[in-house]
Amino acid sequence: MSRGRHRRTPISHLISRHISRVSVVLVAGSAGVAAPLLFAGQAAAAPAPAQAAQVAQAAPAQQAGQAGQDAGAYTVVRGDTLHRIATDHEVEGGWKALYEANRATVGGNPHLILPGQKLTLDLRAEAPAAPEAGKPLAAEKTAAEAPAPAAAQAYPDNLDGWIREALSIMQAKGIPGSYEGIHRNIIRESGGDPNAINNWDINAQNGTPSIGLLQVIKPTFDAYHVEGTANSQYDPVANIVAACNYAADRYGSIDNVNGPY
Repeated sequence: MSRGRHRRTPISHLISRHISRVSVVLVAGSAGVAAPLLFAGQAAAAPAPAQAAQVAQAAPAQQAGQAGQDAGAYTVVRGDTLHRIATDHEVEGGWKALYEANRATVGGNPHLILPGQKLTLDLRAEAPAAPEAGKPLAAEKTAAEAPAPAAAQAYPDNLDGWIREALSIMQAKGIPGSYEGIHRNIIRESGGDPNAINNWDINAQNGTPSIGLLQVIKPTFDAYHVEGTANSQYDPVANIVAACNYAADRYGSIDNVNGPY
């Protein structure tokens, strides 16, 4: 391979090239800095105030609606009573407030609730919507003039009240029996003590003592228990209704029972 002499580039040419490169870098650098700043400003532009307010308001409202969709509701199951539901869920005002809020679902007897009924546990009153401008208030006037719903029947917490409350349930369920027939059998069986228990007869020896006002054993109580009453032999109303239901099936009516049954 032959070698040739390298020719030295004149200094004037080198200076010219150096100046050109600097100019190009400066021009390109300016564009390279300005363009990204321009695009970033456009991409990060703040939303209009009205849009920001709408976004801020929409998010909490949507979350609140999702959170409260199934809140404050309860479905009645076998053995429930309003008192038990109100106690378990700490309903303000107790079972009476719970009944008033669900009267349309429960009906006229607060002691007769049925499995599957859906009760609201949210007893807070909703604020009425503001009337539209120029709209007549006829609907409000009608609501104000409507008579208040009748108060639930209250029964005293004694033998007389227990019998009369049981009779109201029996009437709704088509179970025969009279005040005299129920009272007569209660006095013979328990002397009117809802906590009376027989620990000496054959039923007790078999492990199923007779309990309550009408001395009902557990298998009989379970078989003839009426939905909506307490699921306890010691509950006076539930005991009476279950015993009368059994007597109606076995003897035609509790009125036909005049001895051990």
